[in-house]
Amino acid sequence: MSQPPIFLSKADIARRHIEGMILSRAVKPGDRITTREVSEALGISETPIREAIRSLAAEGWLEVQTHVGAVVASAGSEQFREIYALRGLIGALAIELGASSHGTKRLDQIDANLAESAEAVAAQDIQRYTQLNHEFHLLLCDTPHSQWSMRMLANLSALTSAHYGFTVMPQRMAESLREHQAIRDAIRAGEFELAASLVKAHEQAAYEALASQLASGEPSRAESAA
Repeated sequence: MSQPPIFLSKADIARRHIEGMILSRAVKPGDRITTREVSEALGISETPIREAIRSLAAEGWLEVQTHVGAVVASAGSEQFREIYALRGLIGALAIELGASSHGTKRLDQIDANLAESAEAVAAQDIQRYTQLNHEFHLLLCDTPHSQWSMRMLANLSALTSAHYGFTVMPQRMAESLREHQAIRDAIRAGEFELAASLVKAHEQAAYEALASQLASGEPSRAESAA
């Protein structure tokens, strides 16, 4: 039986478009997002776009600056250690709280994500893997029992991996995928404490990869790679 179509408001459409621009690195931290450009791209009025911008700013994807407008948000290098530690702790809590929600349907969704992720890694499709990486982490925490965790992770993701890709460190994609697969295997086995600890280790590995890049002398090109 087919699922009914999902209704998207014009603000939802604008939000998805702006998120896509950020995830694909069409825009980078500090770049300006204008309602006019989005309006021309989508063929809709600027009013729902302003609503989308306010929503994205509230979640940390954008910053609204006086006399400038909306720009893509970013965190300073000194904040990354704390952000990744928080991502690990909150992600682990989300798995523990949402353990009962990881049934067959959810596991099938995770498996499908990992299958597509493997194809993206094989093709070295950085843009696609970045999107799938983001979706994987949402699958882990989007349960009825961990909605606040998901909101907090979405905000933190907006400051890290949602804004960056694997361009500078493409080898991190394969490492990230292996870590995702280990987390899935633990969840499938019902070993939720192990899955939670693997999430923490995953975020720590992502931070260490970023810190190594920052230490290489190319801080402006450093990439987050969760």
